[in-house]
Amino acid sequence: MLKRAAIIFALMSGCATTVAAADSARTLQIIVSKDSQSLAVYDGGTVVATSKVSTGKQGHDTPTGIFSVLEKRKYHESNIYSNAPMPWMQRLTWSGIALHESNSVPNYPASHGCVRLPAAFAKSLYQMTARGVHVIISDETVSPQQIAHAALFAPPAERPAGNVLSDASLRPSSADHAVRQVEVAMNMPTSPLPLPLPQAETSAAEEPAPLRILITRRSDRETVADVQAMLTELGFDAGTADGIIGSNTRSAIDAYKRWKGFATKGPALTSEMLTALYASSGRAEPPTGQLMIRQGFQEVLSEPISLAEPGTALGTHFLTVTAVNRDKGTADWQGLSLDNHLTEATRKRLGIKTDAVTGPMALTAVLDRIHVPDELRQRINAMISTGSSLTISDSGVGPETTKGTDFITVTHRPPRG
Repeated sequence: MLKRAAIIFALMSGCATTVAAADSARTLQIIVSKDSQSLAVYDGGTVVATSKVSTGKQGHDTPTGIFSVLEKRKYHESNIYSNAPMPWMQRLTWSGIALHESNSVPNYPASHGCVRLPAAFAKSLYQMTARGVHVIISDETVSPQQIAHAALFAPPAERPAGNVLSDASLRPSSADHAVRQVEVAMNMPTSPLPLPLPQAETSAAEEPAPLRILITRRSDRETVADVQAMLTELGFDAGTADGIIGSNTRSAIDAYKRWKGFATKGPALTSEMLTALYASSGRAEPPTGQLMIRQGFQEVLSEPISLAEPGTALGTHFLTVTAVNRDKGTADWQGLSLDNHLTEATRKRLGIKTDAVTGPMALTAVLDRIHVPDELRQRINAMISTGSSLTISDSGVGPETTKGTDFITVTHRPPRG
């Protein structure tokens, strides 16, 4: 666990802060609001520090969305803008967006895309965080809210429910007076049981690294990989299941279509052909969603899941685990939703006909639509830990999500005017 003593911030350089006393960077979350040019640091649901910021000016907009700290350097120089100094740099994208100190933090956008911080605050924030801390950049002010839902992951209970023999008091028994008394454990329904001994808390050092979970719509490549695997299982040589339609895959698809009486001209994959292929392979209908996990900036798994009402947009949402209780098998989650405009071309490509639910019920509405297979859920439950996160988004894996990053989701405003 990254131990930090309480850091008391003063009013410096126009920077208003409160006392920050989080024990672990796992539970920290940074939220930047472009409209108010402000930053808030949350430890769970509590604001522990605030500051003014300066984001990108016109023509150099700071991207909005879900990011995390990829790299930290006490001193860095820009390799884009004439070696401009960037003290206390915390990188958010490999393409050049970062949090850093600046001697110019006006109350309006003025940077070339980075988030400028006042000097004293930049240093203090650097001391609070660790690689992997999430940073949300939003056009409007947002804040995380507590949420409980059956679709959210929780660790398996390590302590059986109800009273067990180890909870029962010991008392003498002498059924036969010729036999010496022995101590036996008995459950006594008429008398209250002693309170169980306090359980030692699991330290962060014993906790597995936080998971980064992404739930999104299946991409064409994932669907093609399924098709290749199924065709090969059925005896058609579709080549390697790499998600790319090459000559072998195309020949296998055409052969399957001829077998089932489908036209071979036109798109390689149609909904009718896919439904028939899944049935031929003895599988359920084509999955509509994909669940992916990264841990320590490394890919861990990618598995299909079901998303109900695929014609309705998911929206963009971000949830985090603020605490786990392994005795009870529970996890405390909080979440927020971000505006994210999808172009008409994107909506058509994804088959979206209805907008996502917005407002206070947005998180509940989207979680109601997510169905994770039991076996996969059990695997994830066994890995979940404090600081784990879940991103839900229609847009999937974008170009900023690369090797050595968490899942980065860039959001967009609707066109002006």
